[in-house]
Amino acid sequence: MAGTEAAYQAFPGGPLDVNRDFYDAVADESGRELADDFEIEVRSARAWPVNSGQVCRILQTDGPQVGDLNVWNRHDPRERLWAARTRQLQRATVTTYDHLWSTLPSLRPLLTFTADTLADHPEALVIHDLLGTRCDPYVNRMLSGYDFDYHCHSNLTRAVQPFGLTEYDVHDVLNVFQCAGLNDDTQYFMKDCPAREGDYLEFFAEIDLLCALSCCPGGDLSLAMWGPDAASTEEQLQHCHRLRVQVFDVDPGRLAGWAPPQPSRYRGQNGRHGLHATPFRQLPPDQQRGGA
Repeated sequence: MAGTEAAYQAFPGGPLDVNRDFYDAVADESGRELADDFEIEVRSARAWPVNSGQVCRILQTDGPQVGDLNVWNRHDPRERLWAARTRQLQRATVTTYDHLWSTLPSLRPLLTFTADTLADHPEALVIHDLLGTRCDPYVNRMLSGYDFDYHCHSNLTRAVQPFGLTEYDVHDVLNVFQCAGLNDDTQYFMKDCPAREGDYLEFFAEIDLLCALSCCPGGDLSLAMWGPDAASTEEQLQHCHRLRVQVFDVDPGRLAGWAPPQPSRYRGQNGRHGLHATPFRQLPPDQQRGGA
């Protein structure tokens, strides 16, 4: 609603402020060395590591294509992208200087976006979507009545299996290059992917990450996937393209003074969550006020 302030705010200089000079220096491509470079084929996914301090670029190759991205702490996959909290701390879509935040109890930036070639697009406010989640075979079976094994959920599940993860580790995604939002009836919509060959979204890994990206089976989402006017999976295939991923080592000099973010410092007044604490109404008034 116009004029309504964001609910989640911090004091100036707090954790929601970003050192733009630092991330601009990281985004400078001079002095980079290519560490990894691969393509993800249509209707498939791939998982790959990104080290803390490296930069990763997701790139359009030969046509518009939406990608569904999952992110984990490589050393503890219970810490992973928290799409809902990221929406609250950032916005419903992301672009340069935004973080992707991790789940509790860590609650810290997993990564920070350093470049977005669609940042100046007329519909930039609804590109790189955090509102929707991945397509999956369960909702497809419910809506369409047939089985299909190449939805993003299934693709991501296969991709992370070699890393010891399962379907239960696949989580709500960042829809890279996806144009989506809420219509006048506050229902979720998806529009044609606005990205073109050469467009990219780039991020800086704040901690050691495992990432996984699926090339959505709907391709550029120009055709309906469900409902009376839905295109067949064969028709949608004509609108599918590959995505490319590049990982770069950054000039160490650009990282001077930077350190990976630490997990939340919350410890509790009476132990974490007050599990052994006095009931709230029995606390002295000064403890009821807490740290406010």
